[in-house]
Amino acid sequence: MDKLINDFSFGLFFWVAIIFVILIVLMRKFAWKPILEALNEREEGISNALEAAENAKKELQALNADNERILKEARAERDTMLKEAREIKDKIVADAKQEANEQSATIISNAKQAIEVEKQAALAELKSQIAGISISIAKKVIKSELASEKSQLELVEKSLKEVTLN
Repeated sequence: MDKLINDFSFGLFFWVAIIFVILIVLMRKFAWKPILEALNEREEGISNALEAAENAKKELQALNADNERILKEARAERDTMLKEAREIKDKIVADAKQEANEQSATIISNAKQAIEVEKQAALAELKSQIAGISISIAKKVIKSELASEKSQLELVEKSLKEVTLN
């Protein structure tokens, strides 16, 4: 340090100071402005990017909220549609059961009527056959009983006694 103080020269110091001042002026004119402008632009770019990121975050939150709302509405609408579908299904099933019961009652009623008609027809035919058989038997019995003249006279007298004249 002693050596520096002993070798100190004012002329050299003066010229170094002038060159330093010129260098600072030149740096200020040609380098500082562009560097400061670049730093300001970079700062503004970063600020704008942060602002855009914040806006995007807010938009994303708004979209998420909208998506949740839409999802809730869709779920509610789906539940409503399922409930309506169940009600329609239940109504269709109930209507089908009622219609089936009505149709079965109609079919049973028609079958009972048909059975009754067939029964009456069978009874009529049976009566007709019995009457025919009875007449045939009566003919054979009468022929055998009235084969003689004496039997015929007895039958006529008997019948006349039973018939009373008023």
